[in-house]
Amino acid sequence: MAYATAADFTAYSGQAAPDDIDRRLERASDRIDEMLFASIYPTNDAGMPTRPEDVEAMKRATCAQVAYTIAVGDEFGVAAAFKSVSIGSVRLDRGGSGDAPPARYSPDASSILQRAGLLPGYILDGSVW
Repeated sequence: MAYATAADFTAYSGQAAPDDIDRRLERASDRIDEMLFASIYPTNDAGMPTRPEDVEAMKRATCAQVAYTIAVGDEFGVAAAFKSVSIGSVRLDRGGSGDAPPARYSPDASSILQRAGLLPGYILDGSVW
């Protein structure tokens, strides 16, 4: 179950929701769940947060995750496996001299959850830093 709706995404990002927004919100909610692993907060029987401030933070973090995957053009995290990617007339080369993949999680989503006190620590996604 997604933590946000298409209307939430539009309000957060100021952008019209893409046609596949419901699927993107579900995937982003899965990423938020990964970040919240081992976090402790009250939930209902469906596993959804019950405190209004937690609901709001998870909604905003989910929208940030969707916006991030749209911005980087890699919803599924597969582009990290390639040094360069071409789609039609668009060509993307991974910058830098290292072989570190792009981050799996939106920095904004992580920040939102951290400030809300929902993250037990730091999110490490294997990137070199």
